[in-house]
This record gives sequence, structure tokens and C-alpha cells, in this order.
Amino acid sequence: MQTQHVDRTRRDFLSCTAAATGLLAAKWLGLNAAQAQATLSPEERQRIKAAIPAKAFVTPKKNRKLLIFDLNVGYGGHRSIPTANMAFTLMGKKTGAFETVISRDPSVFKPENLHKFDAVFLNNTVGNLFKDLALRQSFLEFIYGGGGLLGVHGTSVAFTRWPGAHEDWPEFGIMLGARGANHRDSDEHVFIKLDDPTHPLNQPFGGGGFEYCDEFFRFLGPYSRQRVRVLFSIDVDKTEFKGKPRGNCYREDNDYALAWVRHYGRGRIFYCTIAHNPYVFWDPKMLQFYLAAAQFALGDLSAPTVPSAKLTPAILAQEQLGWRLGIEAYTFHKYTLFEAIDRTAQLGLPYMGGLSFQKVSKEIPKNFDAQLTDDDLKQVRLKLDSAGVRLLTYYIHLIPGDKAGCRKVFEFGRKIGIETFMSEPLPDALDTIEKFCDEYDINVSIHNHDQKTSPQYWHPEGVLKVCQGRSKRIGACADLGYWMRSGIDPIKAVNTLKDRLITVQIHDLHELSPEGHDVLWGTGVGRTRQFIEQIHRLGITPTMFGLEYSYDWFESMPDIVKCIEFFNKLSKQMTERGKL
Repeated sequence: MQTQHVDRTRRDFLSCTAAATGLLAAKWLGLNAAQAQATLSPEERQRIKAAIPAKAFVTPKKNRKLLIFDLNVGYGGHRSIPTANMAFTLMGKKTGAFETVISRDPSVFKPENLHKFDAVFLNNTVGNLFKDLALRQSFLEFIYGGGGLLGVHGTSVAFTRWPGAHEDWPEFGIMLGARGANHRDSDEHVFIKLDDPTHPLNQPFGGGGFEYCDEFFRFLGPYSRQRVRVLFSIDVDKTEFKGKPRGNCYREDNDYALAWVRHYGRGRIFYCTIAHNPYVFWDPKMLQFYLAAAQFALGDLSAPTVPSAKLTPAILAQEQLGWRLGIEAYTFHKYTLFEAIDRTAQLGLPYMGGLSFQKVSKEIPKNFDAQLTDDDLKQVRLKLDSAGVRLLTYYIHLIPGDKAGCRKVFEFGRKIGIETFMSEPLPDALDTIEKFCDEYDINVSIHNHDQKTSPQYWHPEGVLKVCQGRSKRIGACADLGYWMRSGIDPIKAVNTLKDRLITVQIHDLHELSPEGHDVLWGTGVGRTRQFIEQIHRLGITPTMFGLEYSYDWFESMPDIVKCIEFFNKLSKQMTERGKL
């Protein structure tokens, strides 16, 4: 953005401030969405219409619906709320990316209402929006199970008692990625650097930083680059901080993030503080940015979310390839789930799988299964979040074929935020399972043991047979160790399964026999490198490359580290030399 644009932005700010002078704060509390938009002047409406992007970044996978919730409690409401409402509504309609519904009624967060939407936009929502614990649980489960959440500016003090921003729902702040509203002047001039120049949401800025005037919040906890993927932040080397601080605006690390993305479970989270002034929402670049954010939150624009502090050259390479390396919980099944999470984080991996017969923790000595209470699951969510680890898969040996039993399993899968079940269901249960796969947007990958334990599924042909004519949400979980112990060549097997391979548990064995045990990847008889390269040639992107090391249970960490190094080295080599 050029200095000329910054000057115009300042003029726009002053003009909007003057236009808003006559509005009483109490009046905002009583306006419905249509009335709020009616407060915009003809000039403001025209500016918004002129700035709307011409087309979506990607074609929606289906018709998308965005809930815009703009209630403020104990606060008059930002003047930018109606401009944002209008801008998002027009963007969705003009580009075909989504349809909007605007509401201030908390009952919209009831499960039967919320399920109609793909994402929620909390538009500058200050204060304690609703205290009903059932509605909060519904909102939380909607996000964790795969919904989207967009927040701007004042959303960082949503679900606080206002004035004063007294915390009333700590997990919401953790989910969003920040709390507080410390700032300097409402038209502060800063230089902005792109922390992730090639990130899909940063496309509108063309890879370069820019200047801007707005009210920029500074965040303390729970904000952390260990939790969020920062898109852009204040360039402190170029910015001269002026104006009186309102609250604590100082960080020792000089890390003043302004926008980020993250996952909370399967939930796609976006936040940006640039939304205080109305002119933000007739700035063409900012509207392009917000359109990209909306398409990300709705589930159409794919974008990486591994936290900034956890990024390495290997993980960046894997993001390019569409790969996710994670620990299978069976690797650490001699430990509790919480200990397995800690070990996964210690290894520098952002992903892992779950296991139905693993104890949760010393404090929660229960199996990690559908019998857990909501409070138990909350502790699991917070543990995963604090470690910067996402749960992608979950092993349960049998998924019931009756509707009630099957729904209970899928409800649990939604609550723990997984993408894929690994299971060995009875073939006659698959008709029921298939319906729930599509309803819950969760895959079922059929796992293989040996011929005695898995008479139907031990061979890839058996898995293909039961998958014939079914949804692509049902496919294979390839356990390479059992394949090799059963005399099955993994490379031939993946060529047989092709796109029916949903997730994979990688092993390398010291010999091709029923007694074969795990060894370092690339040192055994499994042709691990060739197997991974063949997956790439076939264009398969598994839910997870699961690292399941089933040997020397209590002394396996050094070997696991070397397996990770093998995968990381191969990932970087493949991106460096281009597509195979």
C-alpha cells in the first residue's frame, strides 16, 4: 500500500468518525441486521460495492452458508459492524462463494440451528454474548468437529464481562488464539510485514508488506506462535510507535501479530485485528484478504495451519507435498494418551493418532473412548492444544452396525476432531457406517492384521471388494508391517488400492517373515523410500503418514527420531527436485 493510500485512509477514518457522532451507543443494542445496514450512507454503500472482489479464490465444493453474528453486550458496537455485514454479504453473493445469514439471537447456536452453517463470523462481538452452557458447548463442538470460525478486532474480547474484559470463557480465547484489546490510537499508522508471504490467505498482498491505519490490538496470553500460524504482524523496525497506550501494549519479544490462522481440532480458525474502522471494509485489498479468509473458514480454500514456531524446512516441504507425518498412538501405547502427546511434541511432530484402549492420563484413568464425559474431553482438547498437536486419526477395532451404536462412535469422533477412523468393522455393518461417514464427514479406513485376525481384510483385494460401489470415505488403512509379515509387497498393494488408500501406518522390518520386527526406516526390507515415492506418483495424500514403531517399547525414542529424519530428508529432496 502506498503512502497516498494511507493518507486517503486517514481521511476516510475522519469522515466515518464524523458520520457516526450522532449515533447513540444504546441504539446499536436494539438494531436488527437490516436496520444496522440502513445506517450506512449512500456514499459508504457505493464504496463497499465498488471494492467487492470480482471472483472467488476457489470454486466452492458445495453451497456454503456463513452465519454472521454481531451482537455486542455492555458495549455500543463498532461503527464498522454494518460495513462488514454488507461487505461479506455482497462478496458472498457476487462471487458465489457463500450465502450469509445475519443474527443477534443466541438461539442460533443451538445444535439444530448451527448445523445449517459451514462457518461462523463473529463480527466485532464485544462482551458476554451468551452464558448458556449448552449453547457454548454446541458452539465449541461445532468448531472442533469441523466448522469454521472467523473473528475480527473486538472478537478477542467476546465472551468476557464488559467493560473491563473480565474472562468468562477461557477456552474460547484459547480456541481463537488471543485475548484482550490493548491498543494505541484508533488511526495508528504502522508498517506491516508478511510473516508467511506465500500463504494462500496472503495472496492479495502480492508477497510484500504494506502500510495501514487502524486500531491495532496487541496481545499477551494465550497468544503464542506455538499455537497459531501468523500471517502478518507489525514491522517494528519500520514503525514508530506513537499515541497513548490503552492497556499493556508492550511485548519483550516485539511480536505484534495482527492476523493468523489455526486449527482447533478440525475447526478452521481465522482472526485479524484490522476491522475497527469502517473504511477497512471498502478497501479492495482487505476485502480480498477477508474473502480468502472466509473461503478458508468455510472449508474451500486449503491453507496450512502448523503453528509458526513449529515450522521447519521439512514441515514446509511436507506442506507443499500435502503430507502430514504423525505418531500412531500404538507406538506409545505403554504410556497414557497425555504422555503420548508429550512425546509427540518432544519429537517436533504436529500430528498424531488416537487409540481406543489407551488410558487418558493418571488423573483420568479411563480408556480414550466414547464413555468419556464432556469435562474429560475438554481436558484432552486443552492438552492437545498446549502441546501444539492435532489428532488426525483414531483406532477402534469394531464400529457397530446398529444405528444407535454407530452414531455414538461417530459423535465421539466429531467431539475429538478426527478426520479418519481406523477400524475392522464387520462387512455387514458397512451400509450403516457409510451413511454416517457422509453425515459426519469422517472417513473409515479399514485396517489389516494377519490372515487369522483379519480374514476379510488382510489382503488389499479383500478391502477393495467390500469398498466396491461405496463412498470414497470408506477405504484402506494400510499397515505395512502386517502386509510384509503376510508376504504382501507394499508397493504392489498400493498400486492395487490407489485412491482407496485413506491412511497409512508405515513400518520397515528386518526380514520378510511373521517374525519381522521394526527397524529404522530405509534400513530394512520394506523399500520404504520407494513406497513413499510411489504414493506421491499416484497422487495419494493420506490422512496421515503414521509412524508406528512397534519394537523396544520403552527405548524406542532414538529410533523414532531417525525414522523422522529419514522422512524429513526425503520430503525435502522431493520438493527440491520437483514432482516425480
